[in-house]
Amino acid sequence: MRIKGFVGVLLCLCMMAAVLSGCGKPANQADGATEAPKATEAATADEAKGDGIDYMALVNKTHMLPDDWEDKLETVHMTNSVGDDVEVEKKAYDAYLLLKAELEKEGVFVDLDSARRSVADQQRIMDDFTEKYGKDYALKTVATPGYSEHHTGLALDLYLIIDGKDVVENEDMIQYPEIWAKIHEKLADYGFILRYLEGREYITGYGYEPWHIRYIDNAEIAKEITAKDITFEEYLGAYQGGKAEIDCGTSAIYTEEELKDAVIQVECKFAFWNGCELKSIRYAGDEASTDKELERMNAINPDGKYTQMVKFFMDFHTPKDTGDMTFNPDSDYNDYGWWLARKDNGGWEVVTFGYGEE
Repeated sequence: MRIKGFVGVLLCLCMMAAVLSGCGKPANQADGATEAPKATEAATADEAKGDGIDYMALVNKTHMLPDDWEDKLETVHMTNSVGDDVEVEKKAYDAYLLLKAELEKEGVFVDLDSARRSVADQQRIMDDFTEKYGKDYALKTVATPGYSEHHTGLALDLYLIIDGKDVVENEDMIQYPEIWAKIHEKLADYGFILRYLEGREYITGYGYEPWHIRYIDNAEIAKEITAKDITFEEYLGAYQGGKAEIDCGTSAIYTEEELKDAVIQVECKFAFWNGCELKSIRYAGDEASTDKELERMNAINPDGKYTQMVKFFMDFHTPKDTGDMTFNPDSDYNDYGWWLARKDNGGWEVVTFGYGEE
C-alpha cells in the first residue's frame, strides 16, 4: 500500500480507535449512537490444520491475528524492482511466481510492493502516517496493529511495470483498469482472490483496491468465491446480509462522485458492527446541509474546521446477539442518521451518527 495523498474512492477513511477497541460511546457520537463490538479472534472455515497456519483465516478490522500465527508462519524474502525487501508466506510466494509468469505471457508485468508486515511494522506505518498526515487521518487509513491482513503473509499488494517503468503509487495504478482486469482473471487459478471488492465497503471495511490480493491455498474455493462475486467475509459466513441499496439522490451542491465518496466512509464504519445487516443508505437531501448543522459539526469536532457537511439515512437490522453493542437485538433500525463533514474539496469524515438532534 502506497498512499501519498487523498485518493478519493480508493481511500476508505474509516479507522476509528474507539470502534476498534470496543470502548464506550465516543465524545463526538450523537445521542442514540451505539458502541461497536469488541474485536473477535480470527474466524476460519475449518479449524487450524495441524502445526501449520490456516490459509482460510479471516483477519480484518474486527478479527485479529491468532496469537500463535507468527510461530507457525514460514516466509521467504525477495527484492522487488525498486530495491525493497518484501517478506511473503512461502506457499503464497510460490503461487505468486506462477501467476506472474502466466501474466507475462500476455504482456502484463507486475511485482510485489508489500506482503507480510509484522505488528511492529504496522505500528511503524501508523506512526509514519501520523507524523505525515495527522492522527485522525492515520487512524482512518491505516489498519490498527494486530488487525491487518498483511500480518498473515498471505495478503499481497501488487504494482505494475509498464513500458519498463515502475508504477507504484495508488493514484497512478488505478488509471489502468484494463490491466487489472487481466490480472484479476488469472487470480483464482493460482489460489488467489481479489480481497476488497468495489461497492462492498460495508462488508470489508476498505475501499476498492485492485492491487490487494489474498492467497487461500485452494484454487477451487478461489474460483467459487470469484464466480459468486462475493467477499471473503461472505464466503466464511462472517457477513450474512444481502446487498445494500445505495441512493445518492440528486444535489445542487455536490456531485454524484462526491456523495459516493461520503457513502464509502459510512459503509466502512458500518463494517465494524458485527452481525448487523445493512439494508440501505440514502442521501438526506441538500436541505439537511444547513449552516446550523455545519456549526454543530464544528462544535463536535473543533479541530475539523469544516466548511461543508452532508447527512445520510441508513436502514439496517441487528443480529440476535448484539454483544457489547447497545442496539436492541434482532431489530430493524430505520432512518438512522449519519453526519459527515469536510474542508473545501477535502476528504469526508464521519463526525457523528445515531438518532441525535439535527
